[in-house]
Amino acid sequence: MVYGGAHRGLMVCSRTAALAAGGKVIGVIPQALVDFEVAHTGLTEQHVVETMHQRKAMMFTLADAFVVAPGGFGTLEEAFEMLTGLQLGYHAKPIVFLDVDRFWSGMETFLDHAVDAGVLRPEMRALFRTASSARQALDLLAGQARAS
Repeated sequence: MVYGGAHRGLMVCSRTAALAAGGKVIGVIPQALVDFEVAHTGLTEQHVVETMHQRKAMMFTLADAFVVAPGGFGTLEEAFEMLTGLQLGYHAKPIVFLDVDRFWSGMETFLDHAVDAGVLRPEMRALFRTASSARQALDLLAGQARAS
């Protein structure tokens, strides 16, 4: 698992579960957040970079796929950057939004509206999947990996 390297936020649960199951967890965190004392110290690997741009670039390089958990501006920015890269053919890494309690339903409604308005092509709207559970997200990724 590759994630932002902090010991705060929603990803803490995923990181803790992955480590408890014997998984490899790689964090990528900017020095400013290390200085702010939010870096997790018990990871398999922790990479400290200078900027958020470097963080995203390294996380992209290390990841095989993306599961987008509920989040705010940073999560949306990172997810849409990955979707844009997929749309433009810069990568073919699958993207699944973890739709816990229908968190992403408003985004899906907006994207459906964008298709209806003619500013988003239907095939671009279909670039990602949603999953209501972590198990379903992993199953979707496994199915997409086999289909590739």
